[in-house]
Amino acid sequence: MYVEWRQLERSGLRRVQESVLPIWERTLRYRIYSSWLVPGPVQTAAYIRAVLTSIRDRRRLVDDVEDAVRVRVAKQRIVHEGNHRFSIILEESALRYRIGGVETMAGQLGHLLAVAKLPSVSLGIIPLTADRSGLWPVEGFFLFDDVQANVELVSAHLTIVQRHEIGLYAETFAALSEQAEYGAGARALITKAIEALG
Repeated sequence: MYVEWRQLERSGLRRVQESVLPIWERTLRYRIYSSWLVPGPVQTAAYIRAVLTSIRDRRRLVDDVEDAVRVRVAKQRIVHEGNHRFSIILEESALRYRIGGVETMAGQLGHLLAVAKLPSVSLGIIPLTADRSGLWPVEGFFLFDDVQANVELVSAHLTIVQRHEIGLYAETFAALSEQAEYGAGARALITKAIEALG
């Protein structure tokens, strides 16, 4: 299903955050890939605020950013509770884009180091130096178990439920996972990004 952001966000950002709560709560296995942002489940409040403020301003929305931040932070409890599992693959570039300025990014990257230690989180980072001949960066996506994929475009939000399409995203996620650094390698890339903030 293709839904334009202007339709989804017509009553504000808080409602969009609330609308995803049912799938977030019933999903057990999350697979998340991003080349441009740290994804929502592991964002700090300051980073969320910077992202949502930019969206509000760019799309000329009502100002309910603080309400939306509270909802997004509250739904992060699933990272810490229950038997949810998060496999997150980031391009190193997502660590380098300065969302919200230096202080916000430093806090976000420090938070990533902390959440990577959680038993519910597997964090992989694809280095900028990786050979991408076989598979280059693709659009960011969330896989919710094997029942749904979500993709955010500039103008719209895609909800994919066709089994064969979900399978393509799952295969792509697996291939991207093989290019990623984990554990000490991922921590080293995050630490280098923190140091680059100067």
